[in-house]
Amino acid sequence: MENSKEMRTWLDDLGLDHPLVIAGPCSAETEEQVLKIAHELKDTDVNYYRAGIWKPRTRPGNFEGVGALGLKWLQKVKEETGLKTATEVANKAHVELALEHDIDLLWIGARSAVSPFIMQEIADALEGTDKVVLVKNPINPDLSLWLGGIERLYTAGIRKLGAIHRGFSTYEKTKYRNIPEWQLAIEFQNKFPDLPLISDPSHITGNREMIFDVSQTALDLNFDGLMIETHFDPDNAWSDAAQQVTPSKLVQIMRDLKIRKEDDSEAAYTKELSNLRAQIDVIDSQLIESLGKRMKISDAIGKLKKEKNVAVLQSNRWNQILGAMILEGESKGLSEEFVLRMFKAIHQESINHQEKILNQ
Repeated sequence: MENSKEMRTWLDDLGLDHPLVIAGPCSAETEEQVLKIAHELKDTDVNYYRAGIWKPRTRPGNFEGVGALGLKWLQKVKEETGLKTATEVANKAHVELALEHDIDLLWIGARSAVSPFIMQEIADALEGTDKVVLVKNPINPDLSLWLGGIERLYTAGIRKLGAIHRGFSTYEKTKYRNIPEWQLAIEFQNKFPDLPLISDPSHITGNREMIFDVSQTALDLNFDGLMIETHFDPDNAWSDAAQQVTPSKLVQIMRDLKIRKEDDSEAAYTKELSNLRAQIDVIDSQLIESLGKRMKISDAIGKLKKEKNVAVLQSNRWNQILGAMILEGESKGLSEEFVLRMFKAIHQESINHQEKILNQ
């Protein structure tokens, strides 16, 4: 994929004056539901109407989609509203059925993207198609696996390609359903700046109240578009109720988002500055997250010291840490003075945490 510019053509050809928007319900539930949402999205910024037909569920027994029947409903969406249609495919049979029903955009989900075998099967089934095909990031933060899946499609002759960033699974509890790991998306863009990159804030957040903020971060990081799950009655949706918004809320989100256009040199400067600042914000957030984890470990050490009646300050250990971090900092272009000040502050906060436990 040395020349990724050709893969951007499909997006440029849309001639949009706003980010690409893919919206619709997490799952197609009934024909009435699919068509009602579509008509409410008809005269908005939505470019592709999405609906999950086959739903990969973590555990059996949950709603797993209506199957091929839903493809006929999507055909009606196109006939009645003119909206282009999109759905997820996970194997050869899904691809063949989607192509048979003239679905305009196919995306490959995180659970499928994690398997080179599945990606190759789908690539073989799609060989030569002129449909738009987007690949969600694998569930684990593996950039080469993500890129590898896209490369398999490219090798099969598919040129209308793009990627969807939907966050990554983690065993840790965070405010996100799937942690963004923005630095991986940034690295993805650095490797293939002309490959369209879409944000999926619905799956990143798992919470409709956070969708706007994540969408804004994505646009500040120069993402090309958004995939937002939309339902006329989100609370009673058959799947992922908490992360879906109403059509009117989607319109409000798109209206409130700050979209920076590159019309002149001043706008280009502002856009680049905004992008760099957004990258700093991502790293700052990671720093706070890491420091919070470090202090939890300090709390555990404090409890152990209290149990064994050991003093908080261990000078030898502190000197070892400081020496190692100064050398590490130098290798990263950080001055000794800065590393000393930073780690003295961290060490003092750690001591405060442990003393609080010992004095309880």
